[in-house]
This record gives sequence, C-alpha cells and structure tokens, in this order.
Amino acid sequence: MSKTLLSPVISGVRNWGVWDKNLTSKEMESMIQLCIENKITSFDHSDIYGDYTTEADFGKALHDSKISREKLQLITKCGIQMVTENRNNKVRHYEHSKEYIIWSAEESLKKLKTDYIDVFLLQRPSPLMQADEIAEAVEKLKTEGKIIDFGVGNFSNSQVELIRQKTDVSYHSVQFSATNFEPMTDGTFDYAQIHGIRPLAWNPLGTVFREDSQQTRRLKKLLSTLVEKYHLGSDTLLLAWILKHPAKVIPVAGTVNVARIQSLMKAVELEMDKEDWFAIWTESRGEELL
Repeated sequence: MSKTLLSPVISGVRNWGVWDKNLTSKEMESMIQLCIENKITSFDHSDIYGDYTTEADFGKALHDSKISREKLQLITKCGIQMVTENRNNKVRHYEHSKEYIIWSAEESLKKLKTDYIDVFLLQRPSPLMQADEIAEAVEKLKTEGKIIDFGVGNFSNSQVELIRQKTDVSYHSVQFSATNFEPMTDGTFDYAQIHGIRPLAWNPLGTVFREDSQQTRRLKKLLSTLVEKYHLGSDTLLLAWILKHPAKVIPVAGTVNVARIQSLMKAVELEMDKEDWFAIWTESRGEELL
C-alpha cells in the first residue's frame, strides 16, 4: 500500500521543457505555484523528459520559488535509455540493473534538488529485467529514504506480479482514457484493486482532441450535449469519466493552460450520472453493450 498521498489530479510536466512549451524558469515557477493554488500538488516526471533535461529545469524553478518541499509530491521514472547527445547510447533500450536504478534515482534527486522522491517508477518493462535486482535496488533506496513509494509503468499483470513477489508495488502508470479503455477490460484495473495498487492514467484525454475518426466524432457529439448538461468543458468531463472508476485512477494532466488548470479539480467534484458514464463508453466502443 502507498505511503504517499497524491493529489486527485496530477500535473504532468512532460511538455514543460524543450520537448514542447520550453517554459522559462520563471514560467515554471509560476506554473508550479498555480497548480498548488488549485490543489494539484503532485508532479509527474521522467528522467527522459526533454532528453534528460526537464527534471533539472523543474528542480531549479522549484528551488528558486522557495515553495516548501512538503507542499508537493514528486513522481519520476527511469528505465528507458534514449539515443541522445545526453546519453552514450547507440540503440534505444531498457536498463533495469540494480546499479542503474540506484544511479538514476540519485541523478533525479540531484536534478530535482530534493532529498527524496515520493513515487519512483520503472517506466517500461524489459524482457531482460531481473526481479531480484530490481527489488534490491528499491529496498536500498527506500531504506536510505531516497524514495518513499515504488511502482511500474505499462507492465502486464504478470510482469507486475513478477516484481510484486519481490517488493511492494504501489502504483502502476498506464495509458487510460475514454478512447484507450483497455486497462478496465483486460484485467489491469481488476488486478490493481486486488493488490492495492493505484493506477496513474497518462494521456487521459486520449485521442478525442487529436484525431478525427469515427470514434472521436461520436464522442465529440455526445460531449457537446454533456457540456450543456453539466456546464463543464469536454476535457473536464473526460477526466470525471476516469475518476468514476472504482480502481481510483489518478489522471495525469499535461496542460499548461491557466484556465484548464483552474478547472481540473472540478472533475474531482463532479459525480457523473452512471448512464452518462456508460454513454461515453458506448460511443467510444461504437456499439451498445450486450
């Protein structure tokens, strides 16, 4: 079970740095403050974001902001080895050795300018991962107070079980949205509930606003009527749909739009009608339930 209390919606910082928005340090400071003011106190990182640069940019902004570390929770991940000038790799691959996991966690601590990471995840499974090594690394990091909780990302249930046999797994980061709903039909969320694992949903808006397909057109048509009913934006309704699931999924929202950040917690407050929830799932499926 988790020892960390994350906010009901998490701020994803993947696009804050050079990969997209390229926020200045001052802009990052303001964004951190804005999130906290709106009760979004958890921030989702990965060592790879910004080609291994965004953690350090965020860490400087957090340090300069003088915001108390106790006011927020930091999530970060390791395991993916990218081909970039910041790493001496020839092939993109996964690295899950004990030495690498410990080194990566300590690098993240330095970059984020913090003494501990609230939630530390292995971002992707590797066919070559050895559960004993992973467990030894995790237990050492926990014993030294460098990480509080441990989790995984994008693992199958059997892969999670392999790791869980050796060390506690408290979180599982998966792609989940109205357009990517497989975790609730393939047993992922069932398994999580059985073992007290909290799912984190990346890309929680799915493809609704990024693709033009029969699926997204159906959803947009339905959402336009629900917007009138609930007086909330489509993005907020899609988050509320996620939050209604009994697995207690926490969506990771990547927006840096001020108005959207200010409205994110409205999704937490909304109790979506059950028939509306099923209507969204039905339109995504493109067929009625049996």
